[in-house]
Amino acid sequence: MSGEHLIFWAAVAMLAYAYAGYPLLLLAWAALVARAPAHSNLRAPHEPTVSIIVVVHDEADRVEARLENLLALDYPRERFEIILASDGSSDGTVERARRFERPGVRVVDFAARRGKSAVLNELIPQARGEIVGLADARQRFDAGAMRALVAGFADSEVGAVSGELILASTERSAVGEGVGLYWKYEKFIRRAESRIDSAVGATGAIYAIRRALFDPIPEDTLVDDVLIPMRIVRRGYRVLFEPRARAWDPAATSAGVEFERKVRTLAGNFQLFARERWLLDPFANRLWLQTISHKGCRLLGPVCLAAALAANLLLLIDPFYRWTIAAQATLYAAAAGACVLRGTGRSRRLLNLSYTFCLLNWAVVVGFWRLVTGRQQVTWARAPDTERERRWKAAADI
Repeated sequence: MSGEHLIFWAAVAMLAYAYAGYPLLLLAWAALVARAPAHSNLRAPHEPTVSIIVVVHDEADRVEARLENLLALDYPRERFEIILASDGSSDGTVERARRFERPGVRVVDFAARRGKSAVLNELIPQARGEIVGLADARQRFDAGAMRALVAGFADSEVGAVSGELILASTERSAVGEGVGLYWKYEKFIRRAESRIDSAVGATGAIYAIRRALFDPIPEDTLVDDVLIPMRIVRRGYRVLFEPRARAWDPAATSAGVEFERKVRTLAGNFQLFARERWLLDPFANRLWLQTISHKGCRLLGPVCLAAALAANLLLLIDPFYRWTIAAQATLYAAAAGACVLRGTGRSRRLLNLSYTFCLLNWAVVVGFWRLVTGRQQVTWARAPDTERERRWKAAADI
């Protein structure tokens, strides 16, 4: 086998494993060794004390609805507290949040903006709850979300629990539909990992940890929802995925907004592997296979795509490889077609999947570049609500 053949098939095999082989492996693995959660055998509800922390920056237009949503949770009021932390807001967020202090919200105003990780380092040790729930300003929880989220902690081996983020939209769009399908695929993987042992990370919009297991994280951390749970795994605890704990979020209708989200996440994954070297050590990380397969292999996607294309071009003398180059050309043409049809209301599922696949892989490249050049900021600049997102809120009555 020539070098070109070896490169081509190695690249194809890596892509196939990352996106299809690993999910199939999890499906078989989970069927053989799935572990039942301890709380499924409990007769009485598990009701530990809970602190919910929401870190916000300039969320004046969202903060009141968010706090109303959290105050309406079906959980004993005397057993949970809500902490709203303003990270350098200057748009009236704090003033609006203080209206909820009498109902029981604790508002902490940090004048200088430092980033979410720095705020969490300060507030989690101060929280009164045995369990600390972490949430964002944009999403909304189901009434029973917190009760479902903390149920897993009835098992003393569980150190963190992630809820399920559901993307909702009143309209179809190329990026919205593609990301929605990708997110369902991602949740399948997390659910299977959880059944086997632990999910690799959590959903940042809705997850909870045992306060006693929290270790301060670097203040420039980009993916606290992966680093915090994985450090808990390192201490011997499990991280569960709980689909009954649901949060709702408007699906992205703008490719630019979704792209920025993914760039930040993928830059954070590169940062994670660079700093937490133990994740790459199969003797130190009991989730080594899951970590490498779920998080690591996808970071190699652009390299594999480029290698497969370059090697394929050198093999065109063989008729078989003319078919494979046609398949690659079809993938990129489909992505381009979805891009052209954006905003026309004429979307196709296969086109949208191709578009999302290419968008995510390009986000890997940009995320890596921003991280190594120091251009990825730790603070997050929220995108303004689109008209579609405003209609989604109105339809959801939030």
